[in-house]
Amino acid sequence: MANPLTSSQFVRLLDKRLTKIFDGTTAQEIPPMIDTLYTRTGSSTAWQEYWGIGALGDIPEFNGSISYMSLNPGYYTKIEPKEYAAGIQFERKLLADKQYGVLDNKVEMLTKSAMRTMDKLAVRPFAYAFSNAFDFMTSEEGVALCSDSHTTKSGASTTSGFDNAGTSALSKTSLAATRILMRKFRDDIGNRLEINPDMLLVPDNLYDTAMEIVGSEKDPTSANNTINMMKGRFKVVPYMRLDDYDTNNWFNDIDPLEMAA
Repeated sequence: MANPLTSSQFVRLLDKRLTKIFDGTTAQEIPPMIDTLYTRTGSSTAWQEYWGIGALGDIPEFNGSISYMSLNPGYYTKIEPKEYAAGIQFERKLLADKQYGVLDNKVEMLTKSAMRTMDKLAVRPFAYAFSNAFDFMTSEEGVALCSDSHTTKSGASTTSGFDNAGTSALSKTSLAATRILMRKFRDDIGNRLEINPDMLLVPDNLYDTAMEIVGSEKDPTSANNTINMMKGRFKVVPYMRLDDYDTNNWFNDIDPLEMAA
């Protein structure tokens, strides 16, 4: 469709005999997931830079003099947002002659388009969680969000407590195992972190399975009335856009709203 939008393209809008005009929206608009999965921050600079320091080790026994402890540097991350822009251009004659108000709310039309665009971008870190190619970010560590190759600058062994990539299909058993693995995550010098995973992010295709796992009073895999230890442990968040990439990938995480509380 060429720009600007013209009377010849939308000649039906000049005719009063139409019973109803449909504007391309649905009766139920799906809210974007950005505020569920991310924390928004403002910026007045062209890019954002992040860096951190590692953790302190255990305090040694006092032997008559103070032991001075060291810290290790963390990894550098740079986020450089891209700019998106669009408008709608109308032929003046079309706006003057149209017989319906379907084109009047131009701001709302652009707003819906913008929110959908942001939501499609928001799903990509999860859709490409196993890739080290990022849309807006430069990572000094240089590995994927979900990876079995995470490293440290301290030289601490990463044999256990650093692998956050898995291939298990979603089930009660795999969810329980993943929870235990997350509980064993370690900091940059190999000490256990205090992590309590409480969110399960799934595509629509796995929503019923996820709800059965965390919502059943009894173990859904047992015929012996065994108590379901997974009940209520996780907030299930369905993300329909995950289905556009893979209907099997699921993520065990910490609810960002709980982290911010």
